[in-house]
Amino acid sequence: MARYGGEGRDLRGGVGAVDAPRGRSQAAHPGPAGGLPRVAGHGEGVKSVRAVVRTAGELGIQFLTLYAFSSENWNRPHQEVSTLMALLERSIERELPELMERNVRFRVIGRADGVPARVGERIQRLIETTSRNTGLTLLMAFNYGGRDELVDAVRALAREVLSGQLRPEDIDEVRVSRALYTDGIPDPDLLIRTSGELRLSNFLLWQVAYTELWMTPTLWPDFGAREFCLAIADFQQRDRRFGKV
Repeated sequence: MARYGGEGRDLRGGVGAVDAPRGRSQAAHPGPAGGLPRVAGHGEGVKSVRAVVRTAGELGIQFLTLYAFSSENWNRPHQEVSTLMALLERSIERELPELMERNVRFRVIGRADGVPARVGERIQRLIETTSRNTGLTLLMAFNYGGRDELVDAVRALAREVLSGQLRPEDIDEVRVSRALYTDGIPDPDLLIRTSGELRLSNFLLWQVAYTELWMTPTLWPDFGAREFCLAIADFQQRDRRFGKV
């Protein structure tokens, strides 16, 4: 467990990161990644993922959750979605050797329904191949929505009640947490939001109740090890009370 100084300032729950929709953010902001075509921006974003995963592992962080593709993103132009799926397939194959070398375990949170068969097969292979790794756990939120997750959790609990396995009065925070996609994963301590966006974008709505937020105007394709370390350093200066005095 990596500690960075001070009681309550270690990243037991890890880090979550939300990248803004690259197509819109690059059109709105100047900078190294500004002016790139929508599709090219996604390719540059993969480099940022690689840099952040490497840095998190080197720092000894146990969990890193990246918002890769939301359930609402299927509404984007067909060509962009197709390109994103192809990019994901290539990235899985290309990054697998390094994930194994760096002892990274890969997991996915989100709905499996609606995911293209080839993409789903590649993802499952990556999960199985890295399942015995013991270093950083990298969670990719894919076909994910925070509200979808809560709806699915409520449905699961309702089924248990209907079957007589669970009494309504026994439903508490622990039961709800176990019904979420992130069952077994601690809530994130830090959430990073890039590209100057100031919203959660339907990401980990239950889990971030007490998560520290760190916003930056840096575009995700320009976000790398330096910015990630700045976020961690800022987190270490905060006094987390969790409702206490």
